[in-house]
Amino acid sequence: MEFGLDLVEVSPTAKPPVCKIMDYGRFKYEQTKKQHEAKKKQATFQLKEIKVRPKTGEHDLQTKLGHIRKFLERKDKVKVTVMFRGREIALSDKGRALLEQIATEVEQTAVVEQLPKFEGRTMIMILAPK
Repeated sequence: MEFGLDLVEVSPTAKPPVCKIMDYGRFKYEQTKKQHEAKKKQATFQLKEIKVRPKTGEHDLQTKLGHIRKFLERKDKVKVTVMFRGREIALSDKGRALLEQIATEVEQTAVVEQLPKFEGRTMIMILAPK
């Protein structure tokens, strides 16, 4: 009698290896379905970047803070970059204060993942949603 079934090795790493008699095509289909469902449930996020300058005005800063809050609500991480041009590099303390002000403004919704640090002519801080 022919049933159209195959001998399938289900768990090759087990001692002894586990085999089942089943329809191999159906088995492969169910495996891909499980992988697809697992991929759907993974938490995904993007890294968004907000750029400011040491002399950024108060209203512009409030607008940028609104964008940061919106990104954090969507569960995205935010990289806040202070760019220094020319002689502005002397205003590094003002840039650090600006990043600390941003961190305190969004402390209800975000946690500082990476403290402000210099990379060349830019100062970077990374915020993650709580």
